[in-house]
Amino acid sequence: MRVRPLNDRVLVKRLDEETKTVGGIIIPDNNKEKPAQGKIVSTGPGTRNEDGSFCKLDVKEGDLILFGKYSGTEVKLEGDEYLIMKEEDILGIIE
Repeated sequence: MRVRPLNDRVLVKRLDEETKTVGGIIIPDNNKEKPAQGKIVSTGPGTRNEDGSFCKLDVKEGDLILFGKYSGTEVKLEGDEYLIMKEEDILGIIE
């Protein structure tokens, strides 16, 4: 199944967090926080200008991004969990 978000929304797949700290301590599953990094799977066409044309998004498919802890709406598609969020919820692009 392929999902194309509307307007300035993006579909994001969360990246897995490390289960071990820098000092070597293993973090148990029930104590881990949800990661705030993800990969953009799909993007919408952008926002509409007053003349009806689209203003392209700054992000594209495949970009690695940082987003806020409570950003977006969680959706489950074919057993995988994704987030749908507006472009303004994205804090930065990882380069």
